[in-house]
Amino acid sequence: MKRAVYPGSFDPITNGHLDIITRASRLVDELVVAVMVNPSKRHLFTLEERQEMILEVCSGLDNVSVSTFSGLLVHYLDEVGVPIIIKGLRAISDFESEFQMAALNTTLDHKVETLFMMTAVKNAFLSSSMVRQIANLQGPVSDMVPDVVNRRLVERYGPPKPNNQGNTRRK
Repeated sequence: MKRAVYPGSFDPITNGHLDIITRASRLVDELVVAVMVNPSKRHLFTLEERQEMILEVCSGLDNVSVSTFSGLLVHYLDEVGVPIIIKGLRAISDFESEFQMAALNTTLDHKVETLFMMTAVKNAFLSSSMVRQIANLQGPVSDMVPDVVNRRLVERYGPPKPNNQGNTRRK
């Protein structure tokens, strides 16, 4: 049985994350979405809220489970007995940092392998931090995140403001 872990903060989960989860779930027998506690980040959603949203958006994927962890990823992988990490890549800049993390993880535990998946082109610009920023400024993010996440962002920040495209001055 091939099992893999897709780790991340998922604050919040985006359509880009969901794309990787859906595609990765077709490649392995079991995919664990591992929501990490990152003490160096100030999260918008609590660990429990992030886990709930992921469970809801992945409810139709029978071989996907959701877990949480803190500390080193390699320690978590050893604890759950999974040697494969799935990581999504959007751009060259992602590759540079993810390559470094993959090398470190393999150095810490030689049994660990990291598999990289390119995100779908339509999601290549998405990041949780950008979604949070747009939602905070009451911009529309409904095309960037699953419905449950959009609802929670609207609850937190209010509905998107109308687009003021007509306010441009002309001479």
